[in-house]
Amino acid sequence: MTILRRALLAAPLAMPALAQNNAIRLVVGFPPGGSTDMVARLMQPHLASILGAPVVVENRPGASGALGAQQVARAAGDGTTWAVVFDTHAVNPFLIPNIGFDSKRDLAPVMLIGTAPNLVLKHRSRPWADFPAMLAAARARPDTVTYGTIGNGSLAHLTMSLAQVNGNFKVVHVPYRGGGPLVTAAASAECDLYVATLTVFTALLREGTVVPLAVTSGARVSALPQVPTMAELGVPGINAQAFWGVLGPATTPAPIRTRMEAAVREVLNLPEVRSRLTDQLGVDVVAGDGAAFGAFLDGQMEVWGRVVRENNIRPD
Repeated sequence: MTILRRALLAAPLAMPALAQNNAIRLVVGFPPGGSTDMVARLMQPHLASILGAPVVVENRPGASGALGAQQVARAAGDGTTWAVVFDTHAVNPFLIPNIGFDSKRDLAPVMLIGTAPNLVLKHRSRPWADFPAMLAAARARPDTVTYGTIGNGSLAHLTMSLAQVNGNFKVVHVPYRGGGPLVTAAASAECDLYVATLTVFTALLREGTVVPLAVTSGARVSALPQVPTMAELGVPGINAQAFWGVLGPATTPAPIRTRMEAAVREVLNLPEVRSRLTDQLGVDVVAGDGAAFGAFLDGQMEVWGRVVRENNIRPD
């Protein structure tokens, strides 16, 4: 047993739930099968071992993750309820009127788990050899090429909205309700293109069902070094990173938040967890503490809130 784990289990300011052996909930605002669900379920058994209490993943899909976040924002700050969020968390306040909570006032950042660029992928049945060929087709016949994402207002949607302005092309957005439904759609070629993280499309990439055309980060990624950035392909100003993080109710006492942060950090330091996240799911592990995650969220909200306003993006 590590020194950190012994300290956590012996801490006098333990979560009240642990004394009562109540389950600790990780609330995911998306259906099973998506990247946020995968990350939560990867952490689940290890957190249970470290915290000495049952840990359950609770899927509360809807409103691009906002329903799950709302549930946590309204929960008691007793250490039993936490949110595992995706990049939509930074966008939803600008996208959804009367969201029902204030993301800065009602939720406390605990840990920035990691980041990953989105991929622009085509279904293998589509004729384009590469991204420039797709661009040529989209410019020749605007609003005929379709692309799927995990939902309206997702980082993938906003990135493509910005790319269309910067790259002078027009494609049609098809929003799905999470990564699981998007993967199902991609397997049956419902759209021409898909924009999502490697985390979501690992299996379909391995099978050759989808083919990567570009990444949305500012530099190429080590997992797919052969795939160029959008900037390299003539679409400037695109540097978008998906992210995953943990938040709790703002009323959660600092010692309990600190304990949860330490537990998540210990999980992320486990070689088998880090390997799965990095090598298999394409997540760059950050393990940023609550203060770092809060600053990161502020920056994301500033950038993507502006994209929502300037492109007049509306919720589903």
